[in-house]
Amino acid sequence: MTAVNANGHGKKRPGHPVRTRAAKNPSKRWVATVKTDSTHPPEGLFTKNASTIAKTLASKEVSPKGPTSGLRMLSYFINRAGKGLSAASRTELEKAKALLSSRICKNKEKENRSL
Repeated sequence: MTAVNANGHGKKRPGHPVRTRAAKNPSKRWVATVKTDSTHPPEGLFTKNASTIAKTLASKEVSPKGPTSGLRMLSYFINRAGKGLSAASRTELEKAKALLSSRICKNKEKENRSL
């Protein structure tokens, strides 16, 4: 059990670093410095419906390396938006993620059957 000081916080343990949040220093956010050139989604894509998002991200024009690259881009977008993403938008993007994931699984099954 941890001892509690007068402020209601636990005692500092010697030899353990104090954790700080990256939000206090925005320059330390790794996600802000990421540059990608593998996927090229059209402007405003992530505001459309789930089936359109999934279909577009699976296309060769947007994701030359295949739909898996599009899925990574979608996950990255959701993670980067964080708390600023509305519940409705998040739900639609998660639906698109599920559709894209199922499309990837179907493609893998086809490849396995042809071998």
